[in-house]
Amino acid sequence: MSLADYLAKNYLTADSDKKSKKRKRKHKDGGLKIDDDDISGWNKGADDEDDDAPTIAGMTLASKKSKKKSRPAEDGAWKTVGVAAPSTAAQIAADEAAADAIIASAASDRKQAAENEDEAPAIEDTEGVFMESGVRAGLQTAAQVAAAMKKKQDEEKKKAAEVAKEGGVGETIYRDASGRIINVAMKRAEARKKAEEEERKKLEKEKAARGDVQNALAAQRKQQLQDAKGLTLARYADDTELNDELKEQTKWNDPAVGFLRKKKAGRSITGKPLYQGAFQPNRYGIRPGHRWDGVDRGNGFESEWFKARNRKSNIEKLQYAWQMDE
Repeated sequence: MSLADYLAKNYLTADSDKKSKKRKRKHKDGGLKIDDDDISGWNKGADDEDDDAPTIAGMTLASKKSKKKSRPAEDGAWKTVGVAAPSTAAQIAADEAAADAIIASAASDRKQAAENEDEAPAIEDTEGVFMESGVRAGLQTAAQVAAAMKKKQDEEKKKAAEVAKEGGVGETIYRDASGRIINVAMKRAEARKKAEEEERKKLEKEKAARGDVQNALAAQRKQQLQDAKGLTLARYADDTELNDELKEQTKWNDPAVGFLRKKKAGRSITGKPLYQGAFQPNRYGIRPGHRWDGVDRGNGFESEWFKARNRKSNIEKLQYAWQMDE
């Protein structure tokens, strides 16, 4: 059911059977016309048969339209205007629900249209407006973007061709304060050479800060790492090189070290001759040089250090023995 049919059905009705009646009565003067219908609206809605209603005498309304009496049909029934009203309550309810749905749908459509109109982006005329990068500003289609990219690529290719035709981009020329041309390659080579020289001096200074023995041990360790590249992963008890290396290790408190270790020719790791006589042992196992006169000129710290270690070891042994006796 359309909205026009619904409105015609529910709000447009046929002419009422009750007709307004006009009563005319003559006044004693004979020229007075009395009309019970109050056209000015004062007596709107009053009962037509009320004899006490106010009347207007001695005046006529030129704007009053003559009312035509509705004539009954030939068959004696009133003529129906619009769609006939539904007969049952269920039909009435269904029609009302359909009408409510139509009205709600129309209201929703109007609200959605208003929201779309408010939220729609404002489209401005950006024709001829470009950003700093040279790209056209504003919303664009895919074809416009592709055309702009192609145009930019063509311009870049054209510029590159022009530069290549002119001989290419030359190397940047640097000048000093006096205006003389600076050779960049030579300057870079000099800076690289200077950096290498500073690194070499730094390494020599660190090497000089160490002793001869430490430098010799470092060189020996480096040589061992080079030799380890050719060794096998597994080393067994009959490995001659490993056994010789273990025999060469100095252990000051080993009583059999003199029988296992080969006698050296009396020279240190640096190649200098060593003192062959007896001397006070020290924490590092360093032997005196061959020019030592046998006089201990230390403050006695080495001997006290050994005494403290021996005392601590003896106390631990005695404590263990006492615990076992208890």
